[in-house]
Amino acid sequence: MRKNIFIVFIGLISLSACKKDFLEQTDPNAITVDQFFTSPNDVLLAVNGVYQSLRSSNNIGESSNLYTEQRSDNTGTNDNQSNAGEPFQFGDFSILPSNTYLKNHWVSLYSTITRCNVITSNIDKVPFADANLKAQYLAETKFVRALIYFHLVRKWGDVPLVTKQLTSNNEVVENTFRQPQSVVYAQIVADLKDALNSNLPNLATGASAGRASKAAINGLLGQVYLTMATTLESGKAENLTNANTYLLAAYNLKNFNSLAAIPYADVFDVTKKTNNPEVIFEIVNLQGNITYASSIAANNQAFGETLNSRRAPTGVGGNVTPDLVLDYESGDPRKDFSIKYAADTRVLDWFITKYRDASEAATVNGYGGNNFPLMRFADIILMLAEVNMLQGNDAVAIQYLDMVRARAGVPLYAVVRNNATYSAKYPTLKLAILHERRVELAFENHRWFDLLRNFTTAELVTYFRAKSQANFGNAKLSNFSTKDRYFPIPFDEYKLDPAKMYQNPGY
Repeated sequence: MRKNIFIVFIGLISLSACKKDFLEQTDPNAITVDQFFTSPNDVLLAVNGVYQSLRSSNNIGESSNLYTEQRSDNTGTNDNQSNAGEPFQFGDFSILPSNTYLKNHWVSLYSTITRCNVITSNIDKVPFADANLKAQYLAETKFVRALIYFHLVRKWGDVPLVTKQLTSNNEVVENTFRQPQSVVYAQIVADLKDALNSNLPNLATGASAGRASKAAINGLLGQVYLTMATTLESGKAENLTNANTYLLAAYNLKNFNSLAAIPYADVFDVTKKTNNPEVIFEIVNLQGNITYASSIAANNQAFGETLNSRRAPTGVGGNVTPDLVLDYESGDPRKDFSIKYAADTRVLDWFITKYRDASEAATVNGYGGNNFPLMRFADIILMLAEVNMLQGNDAVAIQYLDMVRARAGVPLYAVVRNNATYSAKYPTLKLAILHERRVELAFENHRWFDLLRNFTTAELVTYFRAKSQANFGNAKLSNFSTKDRYFPIPFDEYKLDPAKMYQNPGY
C-alpha cells in the first residue's frame, strides 16, 4: 500500500497545491514525501517508479510512435478510418493545440520529470551507509530527467525547466514559463555529466537490464551535442567535437568485436534478449505478464497474418508508408525482417514485422517478451558517421557507415555509390547516412529526430513537399509547413499564461 500511495503522490506537479478546507482535516493514512524517504530502499522504489513511467504510450514507450514515427515519413494510418480522429492529425500535419493525445504526451513527460525532481530534492534526507549506492540512484535519476528534457526541447523548442520539487501553488505559478532552448540544453548536459561522474556500470546487463549505464550516458551526451551542433545557432564546431568525444566513448564500451558478428534478426529475437550485446538502453518487458508484457508484436499484426503474434489480428497492423518501402535497397535483408505485405483484402498494405513473439509463452493474448530499444550500438555507429561527415572527415565517416552496411550484407559505400540508382537517390554522403539510419533503425522512433538534425526548417519543408503523395498514404503532404518543425504548446498549458507560455508560430 505504501508503494502505491507514493507512486500516485509523486505524479502530481504540485504536491501540496490543494487548499485545506476550513476544518483543516488530515488523513491519518496519508504519507508525505518527508515520511516516505526514510531508507535507501525507499529511494530505490522511487527510482524504479521513474523507469516505470517511461513505459507508457503517452511517454516514450514502445507504443509512443504517434509522436515520432507517424510524425515522420516512416509510418501512418492508411485504412478507411485513417482520416478520422485526433491521432491522424500527427501524420497529416494538421495537429491542433487542443489535441488530447498531444496534451497527454506533455503531461506524461513532465510527470516523469516530477518524479525525478522529488528524488533529487529528498535524497539527501536519507541516511546511506553506502555512498556509492546514493550516487548510483542520483545518477540514474538525472539520466532519465535529461532524456525526457531532450524529448521536450526537440518536440516543442522552448519549454518550462523545473529541477526541484514544487510544493505550493505559488511555486508552480513561478515556474510556469518557457525557457530558451539553450538553457534547457545546458541543464541536460549538466545532468548527464553529473550522472557520468558516478559508479554506474559500463553496460546494464542481467538484472540491471533497462537501467542507466555509462555507455547510455555517453551515447545520450553525444546525441545531445550532435543535436545542439545542428540545430542551435552557435557553438557548432565545439559541439561537434564534444559529440565525437562522447559517442566514441560510448562505442568503446561495447563488449563485442564487430557489429557484423551480431545478426540483425538476433537484436530483436526475444529468445536472445538477455544476452544481446548490441543494446545500450531499453525498456524491458516480461513475456506472459499481463501488466509488464509487450504488445508491440500483436498490435502491429495485420488481418490474415500470424508472423508477429499468436493473438488474432484486429486491424491492419502498423502501417508502413510506401515511401519507406521504396527506400530499402534491392536485396537488403532488413526489409524482409522489418516489414511484410499483407495480402488480406481488408489490408492490401505493408505492416511492421520487426517485433515478433509468436511463442506459446506469449499466449493467444499477445503478452510478448519484446524489449523496446531506446539506444543501441548501430545508432551510435551511425551518429559517429554523421559527426565525422559534418567535421569533414569523410573517410572516417564511411568506415562507420560501412560497419552497419557490412552487418546488413549490402554492398559497401565505395561500391554502391557507383550504382546509378543509389547515387541518384543519395547523391551526398549526408543523404547516404540518413538513408542508412532510416532502414537500420526503422520503427525505433529515431526518424523524426534524424530529419530535424539534418535539415533546417525550410529544407525540411522542401524535403517533404518533394515526396510523392501517392507514396505517403492519406496524410496530406501539402499540409507540411514551417509550423511543423515543432508541436504546438497544448492549449491547456498555453492558457495558463499566454505571455509566458507563448504559442509556437503557425498555431
